[in-house]
Amino acid sequence: MCRSIKTLRSDAQAPTREETYAAALQFVRKISGYRKPSLANTAVFNAAVEDISTASLKFLQDLKPHNGVAARVRPAMIRPQQEGQPERRI
Repeated sequence: MCRSIKTLRSDAQAPTREETYAAALQFVRKISGYRKPSLANTAVFNAAVEDISTASLKFLQDLKPHNGVAARVRPAMIRPQQEGQPERRI
């Protein structure tokens, strides 16, 4: 969807309010089609960003790790090394 929205879920640290606000802003911009809303739509646009940001932060804080164990970061996929060539990441 939006390439500029980054994954906020991390076992290392909880997302900040600023990170969830930025992601919510990008989401509302995408679905509304407005980069900056008109004066008539500013209040409803900002309210939507706040609502989505708050809900996202609560959702991320309430998520439980799978099977009660913290999710592990998957190693990058590595192609099998061919003779004489360095390993290549996909």
